[in-house]
Amino acid sequence: MKKKTSLKWLYLDFNSYFATIEQQIRPGIRNRPIVIVPTMTDATCAIAASYEAKACGIKTGTMIYIAKKLCPDLICIQANHKNYVKYHHKLMFEINKYIPIETIASIDEVACKLTGTDKISVNAIKIAKSIKQGISQNIGDYIKCSIGISTNKFLAKTASNLEKPDGLQILYSEDIPNKIKDLKLSNLTGIGKKMEKRLFLSGVESIEDLYRLSPKNMRKIWGSVLGEKFWYLIRGKEIVEIPTKNKTIGHSHVLHPNWRTPAKSKKVLYRLITKAATRLRRSNSYCSKLEIGIKLENNYKIKNKINFYQVCDNFTLLDETDTLWKNLFQNNNYKRIKKISVVLYGLKKTSDIQPSLFNNRFIKKREQLSEAMDVINSRFGRDSIVIGNLPNEINQFSGTKIAFTRIPDEKEFFE
Repeated sequence: MKKKTSLKWLYLDFNSYFATIEQQIRPGIRNRPIVIVPTMTDATCAIAASYEAKACGIKTGTMIYIAKKLCPDLICIQANHKNYVKYHHKLMFEINKYIPIETIASIDEVACKLTGTDKISVNAIKIAKSIKQGISQNIGDYIKCSIGISTNKFLAKTASNLEKPDGLQILYSEDIPNKIKDLKLSNLTGIGKKMEKRLFLSGVESIEDLYRLSPKNMRKIWGSVLGEKFWYLIRGKEIVEIPTKNKTIGHSHVLHPNWRTPAKSKKVLYRLITKAATRLRRSNSYCSKLEIGIKLENNYKIKNKINFYQVCDNFTLLDETDTLWKNLFQNNNYKRIKKISVVLYGLKKTSDIQPSLFNNRFIKKREQLSEAMDVINSRFGRDSIVIGNLPNEINQFSGTKIAFTRIPDEKEFFE
């Protein structure tokens, strides 16, 4: 019998993470269909669904008014992102007891490198089972995870999707494509809707079709070297990952139907700008570009950008925001705004800024005042001090949210 290729990665994926954490905290909603929502209105969509809700056809992105038709007994719970981050850190600590975490891929996924004798299947399986048992005993008996083990990180993640919830699967290079042939192309990391459509147009309709392609054809379909990289990944080869740096800082918010007037949406915009500015200062950075975007209720999108000299204080960024806002509304009568987003570009570390900037007393004073606000809000709670006024109904829903690919620093919940 031919010797199997060496196992190198263990990938852990928490099942229906937000919903599971809510069910762990509240035993009364366990084994019941629940969805997590950004706001308590039928006009929003589910940002997470329990397995009981998924069984009814509800998934992330399902509009709540549709979800309630699919499942009349559905329970909607407003997201508590602070709890999800709190449990994330508890879970990371627990996993590290059994194997060092190499990569935190998202709030609910981690990758761990197998070394030494842990590469042997029996030992890798033992580690996986120990992690599951440790989580159940020390963190929460309702929190489940699916674990995949394979020869590279890509296939380990693929293996974690083979059995849900609470699965454990090993995927050797020799098992490809036979063991994953029933998965959809979109089940593979890196193949989104657009790429799936491009593959279909090229006559690739299954994973077996994909596996038969040459590296040259893969590169042609992808339109870049990423296609050739994918050819190696699906065969279990290791690809050296180049670390990336954050090039932007941004926040966005889908507005509650009651806050979609320009006046109220502008208040939320101010809130998002000051949050982004606080993150900017905490990273010891300055920015030189600001973009704000709005999406109307008819899904029409508008963006506007502005350039300026490097800044990091609340006051200057709010001044620039006012300029952009006036330009957006100058010749337009937008009445109902569904979503607002802000992005800070042109980031530079403080150490890279020319010394002349720090000799400007006016700028320095604004920075010191902004830093003082950070200290007060961190010590006494979010929005203890703000510029202008912040209506209570907006304050309630403008806290930190989790993008699955970025875990917020715990300090952000006090900003």
